[in-house]
Amino acid sequence: MSDVKLTVGERSYTVSCADGQERHVEHLAGMVDAKLKAMGGNLTANEAKNLLFAALMLADEVDEAGKRAPVEAAPAAASTDAGQGDAIAARLERLATAFENAASALEGGPAAS
Repeated sequence: MSDVKLTVGERSYTVSCADGQERHVEHLAGMVDAKLKAMGGNLTANEAKNLLFAALMLADEVDEAGKRAPVEAAPAAASTDAGQGDAIAARLERLATAFENAASALEGGPAAS
């Protein structure tokens, strides 16, 4: 496991990831940071809520992209797409948990599981 230092919403976080996944995690954090910046004046004083909204916006984009996928795809391709969708959903769930843990740590609360 590797530790990666990320800056999201002008805050620094250290998260663990599998060896070799550091760049990917940094890229994902950059996407979340971009969503927070896009929220602009809609940010609240509650950092956890801001991170939740950014994650929801990203999840909505993933969901919409899945809906736009070609319906006429071959059955084998469809099952591969479904597997990729499950993998993406699992990654989003892990990221959401990591953000919840980071937010809880900042707020002094218990970590999510």
